[in-house]
Amino acid sequence: MTVRHGKKYQTAASKVDRSRTYSPDEAVTLVKETAYTTFDATVEAHLRLGIDPRHADQQVRATVTLPHGTGKSVRVLVFAKGDAERIAKEEWVDFDVAIATPDMMGDLGKAGLGKILGRRGLMPNPKSGTVVQAADLPRVLGEVRRGKVEFRNDKTGLLHVVLGKVSFGPDQIRDNFAALMDAVKANKPSGAKGVYIRSVTLTSTMGPGVPVDATAAQNMEVPAS
Repeated sequence: MTVRHGKKYQTAASKVDRSRTYSPDEAVTLVKETAYTTFDATVEAHLRLGIDPRHADQQVRATVTLPHGTGKSVRVLVFAKGDAERIAKEEWVDFDVAIATPDMMGDLGKAGLGKILGRRGLMPNPKSGTVVQAADLPRVLGEVRRGKVEFRNDKTGLLHVVLGKVSFGPDQIRDNFAALMDAVKANKPSGAKGVYIRSVTLTSTMGPGVPVDATAAQNMEVPAS
């Protein structure tokens, strides 16, 4: 079925040359130029990976702390006991990310929360950095608030990751983009063969995709932390 787009989208899409790829800086500028929503649109990166998601040794799941955050507030729910519970209550900000201390994981399972949180992609998991020791709670909560996001491949081998808002300055989006690419490279699965990052696209909410030179994207300089 052919998707029909409105005039605003068509006008924005006409600015993107689909026969070429853009440098990261060009792509960031073009994504901002082609955003046409009346609200502050989200900027996203979409990566096609050279992996077979059917195999356990080719899964990509990790986290990255975006230098300039995502542009949205993050609500955190912490499952903890004892002193860790006290720390969590002091840090309470509602619920977008679920974090647990190791001693609580069994209780989550017994309570039947695994299926509920799992369906929403919110189940605490060591691979996503959301199962932490009590002493690490203040640090981890701070990282989440500053822009720590999880990325994981879908069943087709794609990554979809938020990079910020259209209202961000070009340098802010680029810095976040560079940090993401560095994290994806660092988490290449052991079973991946051949070209790992096959294509990279930047887009804004409802906006056209801007194809990025994958090699140039991987060679971006990561901002100092």
